[in-house]
Amino acid sequence: MDAFLLLNPLLCFLTAASLSAWFVLKRRRTNQQQGVQPPSPPRLPILGNLHQISPLAHRSFHALGAKYGPIMLLHFGSRPMIIVQSSAGAAEILKTHDLVFGDRTVSRRTMKKLAYNQKDIALSPYGEHWRKLKSICVLQMLSNKRVQSFHFIREEETSLLVEKIKACCNSPVNLSELFTLFTNDVACRASCRKKYSEGEDGRRILRLLREVSQLLGRFNIGDFIPWLGWIDRMTGFNRRVDRVAKEVDEFLEMVIQDHLNSRGLEIGESGHGNHEDSFVGILLNSYGDGNIDRDGIKAIILDMIVGGTETVAAALEWTMTELFKHPNVMDKLKCEVRAILKDKDNTTSITNNELEQMQYLRAVVKEIMRMHPPNPFTGRVARQDVKVMGYDIPAGAMALVSAWAIGRDPANWDEPDAFKPERFLGSSIDFKGADFELIPFGAGRRGCPGIGFAMASIRFLLANLIYKFDWELPLRTKWEDLDATEQPGGVTARKNPLFAVPKVAQF
Repeated sequence: MDAFLLLNPLLCFLTAASLSAWFVLKRRRTNQQQGVQPPSPPRLPILGNLHQISPLAHRSFHALGAKYGPIMLLHFGSRPMIIVQSSAGAAEILKTHDLVFGDRTVSRRTMKKLAYNQKDIALSPYGEHWRKLKSICVLQMLSNKRVQSFHFIREEETSLLVEKIKACCNSPVNLSELFTLFTNDVACRASCRKKYSEGEDGRRILRLLREVSQLLGRFNIGDFIPWLGWIDRMTGFNRRVDRVAKEVDEFLEMVIQDHLNSRGLEIGESGHGNHEDSFVGILLNSYGDGNIDRDGIKAIILDMIVGGTETVAAALEWTMTELFKHPNVMDKLKCEVRAILKDKDNTTSITNNELEQMQYLRAVVKEIMRMHPPNPFTGRVARQDVKVMGYDIPAGAMALVSAWAIGRDPANWDEPDAFKPERFLGSSIDFKGADFELIPFGAGRRGCPGIGFAMASIRFLLANLIYKFDWELPLRTKWEDLDATEQPGGVTARKNPLFAVPKVAQF
């Protein structure tokens, strides 16, 4: 009995020591297999770091990056996520290892559902099929020649918007709503040959686009902790995704059928000829060539309409917001625009040559893209093991490059939180993907192909608004108190509508 009592503590000690040694060896072996990992905040069981991420994820990542550095490893539930918030890290992922990170982040059910199971250009896996889609988009749909061919659309829709504003002169107008209507009408006319913003159907389409953007930007628990997916079902989130996907599909089917009817074709048939006056027409020709199926056409058109509406409207909102908050910049921009257009009749359209002369306008737009990139992240997936910034990134790891944080990085920018368009005067830095300090449209082979289309609409409309109107904030609203709260979602827009009072400019 005494011997047993003496042996029992010894056995407990040896057991505990053995277990401790096993855990240490297991952890060391795991670390050796994983290599040198990026810094990582402490995480909770099951949740990982999800509890540290607010609905405005770009701001949460930025705050964590101040403590853990420009590259971090976070865990969303059981899924590891690499967060990159420096231009050097962005260059490694989007340039040096561009092919390795050739796939986009597609882990989420919402993205797959709304993108027709990755048949769009944005989320399609890298490979031969994606290269065909990219070729169609870049060479046929969004080439400089094609963008310029849509100039008449921008002119007509800008003229209509100007008339709406004139009808409300000296009274507050909802610029957020007007910008959304304008960008949606331009995107739909370019994509579908007609606009869908009028009447009850128009309001439904605009609501659907807003819902798509919100759903794409939302982190829901089932994507990162699969066994808790029942929460998304209980809260009705999955039903909402299914409903929006169904309504969007019905709308896109109507668009395609309208085009087929205009060609005298039936569902499932195709035809050739001069039917390239819209994106749908171009895609239907490729459909006839067997390069794309019907769902693929709908997925790409949704890309074009959502991207051409939500991101451009957000950029316009933020531009006017910052101009109201900085009256000196507004005055300087007004002087430039009106000096260049001084001999022009107020009713005559602004030409592309005149727009090219507006260097301060270009600087203002670049500064907006630095401070308020409509898409705060570029998401990629490693297709093989790779080393980034000295850290080992395993195949399959998801990476988020934060254009928002890079645009606020004091290593790149003097007074990064100050709105100073002058920083771009005489600067060669641009947002076309070659300068990694400024990547609002991403970079590399998966960079956004719609830069030219977006910029053409933004610059043209802004020049007209500054030339034809003087702007004031509503009564009792001071520019220093102007609300600039962000709306969570796939596109970082204003949370609350922007109101302003227009007055017809006197020359």
